[in-house]
Amino acid sequence: MRLGIALSFAGLIFAGTVPTVAAGDAIAISRFSDGALNAWESRSFKGETSYTFAIDPEINSAVLKAVADASASGRFRKIKIDLSKTPFLNWSWKVTNIFPGIDERTKAGDDFPARIYVVVERGILGTSSLSLNYVWASQHPAGSLWPSPFTKQVHLFAIDSGTQTLNKWVRHKRDLRADLKRAFREDISEIDAVALMTDADNHGGRAEAFYGEIWFSTE
Repeated sequence: MRLGIALSFAGLIFAGTVPTVAAGDAIAISRFSDGALNAWESRSFKGETSYTFAIDPEINSAVLKAVADASASGRFRKIKIDLSKTPFLNWSWKVTNIFPGIDERTKAGDDFPARIYVVVERGILGTSSLSLNYVWASQHPAGSLWPSPFTKQVHLFAIDSGTQTLNKWVRHKRDLRADLKRAFREDISEIDAVALMTDADNHGGRAEAFYGEIWFSTE
C-alpha cells in the first residue's frame, strides 16, 4: 500500500496541470490561517484522516488539525517550485502523541503522526517519481534518513522525534534542494507538489497533529 503514497500522488499530479509560480522572496503554499484548503486536493490510502480547522490558543490563529484513527489519507497541492530560486521549505507543526514500540523502517511501522513532503514527478504516470518526506518520528532520532520500506523512490527524514517537544509548536526551515541531493544523490532543481499527511494505518493506532503555514523562501 505504501508504495502508492508517492506514486499515487504523482499519478494525480501527472494527470492534471501543475501551476508554475513566479519566484519572489517567498511563495505561500498554504493559507490555513484563513481557513482555506481550496488549493489542496485529497488522496486516501486507507480510510480517511480527518482534516479540519481549529483555533490554536498558543498562537491565536487558525491551523489545520489532523486526526488519524487507523487511517491514512493526505492533502496535496500541485505546484511547481524552482528550487534554484526558492530552495528553503518552511513550516510549523505540533504533535500530541507518538507511536510507542513501532519500527518505522518496517512496513508494519511505517506510520507518522505528522509528515510534510514533496514530490518530484517523473516517468509515465509518475511511475519513476521521487518523494522526500519530512516526518515526526516515534523511535528514530532526529536527523535520521532512510528509504521507505515500500520503495527506494521515497525517503523518510526524521526532523523531530519522540516526546520531548510534544504539545509544542515546532518551526522548521530546510534547504530542500540540499536535502534532496543527500537523499537521492542528484541535484534536483524543481518539485511538482507539496503534501502533508497524518497516518496510523499500518499499526492501527491513533494520532493527532496540527499544521501551521507552509511556504518556500529564498533564504
